[in-house]
Amino acid sequence: MTMINHLFESTTSGTIINIFLLVLCLYPIIGSFFWFCGSLSYRFLRNTQYDDNWEVLPVKKQPWVTIMIPAHDEEIMIESTIRYLFDNLNYTNYEILIMNDGSTDKTKDIVMKLADEYPRLRMITILKNKGKAHAFNIGMHFAKGEYILSNDADTIPEPDALMKYMNYFIHDRDMNTSAVTANMDVQNRTKLICKSQTVEFSSIVGVIKRSQSAVNDSMYAYSGANTLYRKDFLIDVGGFRQDRATEDISIAWDHQMIGAVPRFAPNIVFHMNVPETIKDLYQQRKRWAQGGTEVWLTNFKKFFFHPIKHRYQLSMFVDSTLSIMWSFFFAITMLIFIFTIVSFIIEGDWERFFHAFYMSFIFVTFEMMAGFLQLLAALILDHHGAKFKYLIFAPLYMLFYWMVNPITIITTFIPAWQTIMGRGIGTWVSPERKKMVSSSTK
Repeated sequence: MTMINHLFESTTSGTIINIFLLVLCLYPIIGSFFWFCGSLSYRFLRNTQYDDNWEVLPVKKQPWVTIMIPAHDEEIMIESTIRYLFDNLNYTNYEILIMNDGSTDKTKDIVMKLADEYPRLRMITILKNKGKAHAFNIGMHFAKGEYILSNDADTIPEPDALMKYMNYFIHDRDMNTSAVTANMDVQNRTKLICKSQTVEFSSIVGVIKRSQSAVNDSMYAYSGANTLYRKDFLIDVGGFRQDRATEDISIAWDHQMIGAVPRFAPNIVFHMNVPETIKDLYQQRKRWAQGGTEVWLTNFKKFFFHPIKHRYQLSMFVDSTLSIMWSFFFAITMLIFIFTIVSFIIEGDWERFFHAFYMSFIFVTFEMMAGFLQLLAALILDHHGAKFKYLIFAPLYMLFYWMVNPITIITTFIPAWQTIMGRGIGTWVSPERKKMVSSSTK
């Protein structure tokens, strides 16, 4: 009897392990099909009255908005951005607050000169650079608006952005909305690497955030480049976490953990510059990966010990868990695959050598098909199909960016753990800037 029980337990354990390994193997494929179906659900099943209909508010009914621009050494971009925001936005009741975070270039002088021209422009100077989150938290206490638009120095929102944003806050049904994040668009598309990121951002914004909104009425992360926050909800969670790699990811989760609702607005478009070199791109993705892992580690105990209490956010946590585990699984299995292939070559076992390649080719083909469906849906849904011409850059995205994701998660796991243990820092270095290009869709 004991032997039978042991055999049953061994069989059951083996089955569970095999199922778990199968899920990890198929995670990229399952994930792509999930986001594909979720985006279709958002398009055809969800009430999209927010997206399709918005009203122009008269000046007397326009809530006051503070556009906050944290700036560290932004002398190249800051003037053109400020001028655009004052001269082109179809909104009246707003101010611009520059948080000069320890800049050592001419940022301060440029803003002071513009302040004589624009009375609603103010600047707070922080002597030592302590990071975007630190600058934002200080700025909250100087902001006159009950709403705060986080706007990066290289980011250009569409002229109707503020008016559309406010339509997500002014109704009774919106009282629990903590923040609304807009739909990002790549501004600098002159290089191949930038064109491929156009595809990527359409995938992330066009499919994943729509799917998250359809399933959870929420999302994993705001866009730090352009998001409108209700100031009361920023205060409720104690502001931004200043030791985190990505303040926009962490505060989106903090809002959800108190029951607030982050929202995605695909009808609001902002234009931003993206990295133009492999080095800058990799550094950006490392920061994103570390920020995602930090959020996962921060909230692990809450979900593990209180899954019922946080059941509405549980799918987010499960997806983050699988993403991190798959990254390590991918690295380990890739090393095993390479070792196996080399051993087949040394032994001269060409039959098993080609069989291994055939099986891997079949798996990669399914993965590419799933990713293609996800990207196809994204490019059709996003901007009413205006980006469909960039579909030819999809293979570059799938082959390169999907490989970068697990690598960055693995290499930043220890730094993320160190942050959770109290050794994180929030200081920042602005990326290399170039003069602003036209913000029109190309």
